[in-house]
Amino acid sequence: MKITVDFEECLKDSPRFRATIEEVEGDVCELESKLDKLVKLCIGMIDAGKAYNAANKQFVSGIRELAQQSTKDEVIESSLTKFAESLQEMINYHTILFDQAQRSIKTQLQTFVKDDLRKFKEAKKQFDKVSEEKEAALIKNAQAPRNKQHEVEEATNILTATRKCFRHIVLDYVLQINVLQSKRRSEILKSMLSFMYAHLTFFHQGYDLFSELQPLMKLLGGQLDQLVVDAAKEKRDMEQKHSTIQQKDFSNDDTKLEYNVDADNGIAMEGYLFKRASNAFKTWNRRWFSIQNNQLVYQKKFKDNPTVVVEDLRLCTVKHCEDIERRFCFEVVSPTKSCMMQADSEKLRQAWIKAVQNSIATAFRDKGDDGEKLDRKSSTSTGSLDSGGEPKEKSLKGESALQKVLAIPGNSCCCDCGQPDPRWASINLGITLCIQCSGIHRSLGVHFSKVRSLTLDTWEPELLKLMCELGNGVINQIYEARREELGARKPQPGDPRHEVEAYIKAKYVDRRFVRRPSDEELRNKVVSLSKQEKRLSSSSEHLPPRPPPPTPKLRPGSNVSGQSVKSADSGIQNSADGSREMLANAPSSNSLADAEAAESPPMAMPATLPPPSPCKEMVFYEPKEYSPGLQLYWASCARSLPDMAEALAHGAEVNWVNTEDDKRTPLIMAVQGGSLVTCEFLLQNAANVNQQDAQGRGPLHHATMRGHTGQVCLFLKRGANQNAADIDEKTPLTIAVEAANADIVTLLRLAKMNEEMREAEGPYSQSGDETYQDIFQDFTHMASNDPDKLNRYQQYDPQKP
Repeated sequence: MKITVDFEECLKDSPRFRATIEEVEGDVCELESKLDKLVKLCIGMIDAGKAYNAANKQFVSGIRELAQQSTKDEVIESSLTKFAESLQEMINYHTILFDQAQRSIKTQLQTFVKDDLRKFKEAKKQFDKVSEEKEAALIKNAQAPRNKQHEVEEATNILTATRKCFRHIVLDYVLQINVLQSKRRSEILKSMLSFMYAHLTFFHQGYDLFSELQPLMKLLGGQLDQLVVDAAKEKRDMEQKHSTIQQKDFSNDDTKLEYNVDADNGIAMEGYLFKRASNAFKTWNRRWFSIQNNQLVYQKKFKDNPTVVVEDLRLCTVKHCEDIERRFCFEVVSPTKSCMMQADSEKLRQAWIKAVQNSIATAFRDKGDDGEKLDRKSSTSTGSLDSGGEPKEKSLKGESALQKVLAIPGNSCCCDCGQPDPRWASINLGITLCIQCSGIHRSLGVHFSKVRSLTLDTWEPELLKLMCELGNGVINQIYEARREELGARKPQPGDPRHEVEAYIKAKYVDRRFVRRPSDEELRNKVVSLSKQEKRLSSSSEHLPPRPPPPTPKLRPGSNVSGQSVKSADSGIQNSADGSREMLANAPSSNSLADAEAAESPPMAMPATLPPPSPCKEMVFYEPKEYSPGLQLYWASCARSLPDMAEALAHGAEVNWVNTEDDKRTPLIMAVQGGSLVTCEFLLQNAANVNQQDAQGRGPLHHATMRGHTGQVCLFLKRGANQNAADIDEKTPLTIAVEAANADIVTLLRLAKMNEEMREAEGPYSQSGDETYQDIFQDFTHMASNDPDKLNRYQQYDPQKP
């Protein structure tokens, strides 16, 4: 209600004016109460809205997680992702609406109450005070006696001054009342109108958003009807199969296990068998065996890498075993070892024996093809440690690996189709992929591309560094160098799968867009890489010298032939604590190296170690022929991953042998260069970890000679044979002992014991396996993240005794 007070009426100070003032004051008091209540309700509404938004955000997050879990179902993943984006937009609109409510209702009305109503109250206080003073002046003037002139004059003067002050105050008060009555209307209407416009905008934005979403919702509605029909049909089919299978006779089911050399998945035969361990306990363990690529392999779990029992079935024989207590046993014998297995029945045993015999015959018929398959798998030999080592690694997983890899320029979109936010990677190419392209890469085979999830799989430190040193930009410069020249169109997100698949096969299998270098370009590249290697070598020569290892000291009268080494061996085998203590003391005491040296005759242990002498340095010379293999050879030594990837794209053989330089391979040259990531790149591209040079030394020999502990750790994990001896009949362990390198001695001895204990897999092998994994894990992370901690030893000089 608006009440206007007349200025003329206020000067009369009539009862009518006083009644109007009383009515106005009551109305303003009620207005203040209502406005305070409205502001409090607005604050409550805003708080409830924020809580609603928070709960809604959690709900949308749950939808996104469900979409990520449904990556194999493209319809569900894309639909849920779109729905989550729309709901997130609605949350944003809600946030804007609540912000507008806070500005228009809470802030604006609070300002009106605090400022304008406060001024009214202050004016009222002054009005009440001057009214009382005027009343007192009137009373005093009326009571002044007629015969006392000075009192009359004083009362008259006071009354005149008070009336003048009253007129001034009452006019200000009436002005404040009229202004307040006028302003209340505009302030209330302005704040509410602003709030209602915020609602109008909110609903318009929501309508527009869901209008865009409506075609997708209608499409999904139609698909949903078909899905319901398909699900009902599939349920009937499954019930029919269930009923049919229930009626079958499974009494002779074991006879259905047959050998099929033409199986689509390459597995000619598979099934469960009991395997006898080769340890002293002769324990039996049930494993999943399979015959594939003319090899006999087994797995403990499906995710484990298969352990190869027989590398080449052409070199083995199979026979019945009737001289042991267990039934249905047979033995597969190779030139290096034998494996005793047990089937569940006599018919199964006969089926497996026949399958092995057929595989042997098939291997001889298809000698050429099988040889190629075996070569391809040569880097994952029987002694591979991958399956045992990876689950124990303190590796990065999920968002950590994703953030590191996507931070590389060009990796934020799929390498092949440009789809943003990829979640998959090819680890041997060093690129990121979307889910569709990752499936196509899998179909190419692991010899072209090895696919791994950036969010679901664990990532070893050296593999993560490999991904960060390559990337989509580097690889596309190599594999798409001639794409525009040839007029080939690069796929875009949403293109049909068959078009993307054809492009990827042309890019990586046929290498159609790779630019072949001329002879002069190849020569310049090789010479440049060799010079780069020399600069790296010369720069490393100017580094401060490493401190020599402490001189081993022997107690007078001690037996150097075996006492200390026995104690060291028992310390490793008895408990995990012994190995941890030995690893912790390795930098200062070299106790394990001293123990190993005690196995040698007294002449092999001088009173002081000889001064360090570097290994043979590589010298570039003009080769007879320049080839991509030679480029890979020198790029490996120069630690240049882009040049290595380019050489492989140009057709370089990863196990290329330089016949003009001691038959060294790129992997041996990567050891020469000292880079752990370079070695990892070659191994991921099927480099043979056991290929030897003319001196009979493999990569493990060279890494041991150079004191590269991280590389030794990597090669042991990738299945390097530490028992291989060079032409001087020295194994890596012999070299490590002579160099007094306690770290490498520790790794080699633990790896050897782990090989023996893994065969047992009985109750007594668990502690040894855990110790091995923990120590290798520490070395792996030091080699990748803090390599200076491992640079404690001099290089080994093979010319020294």
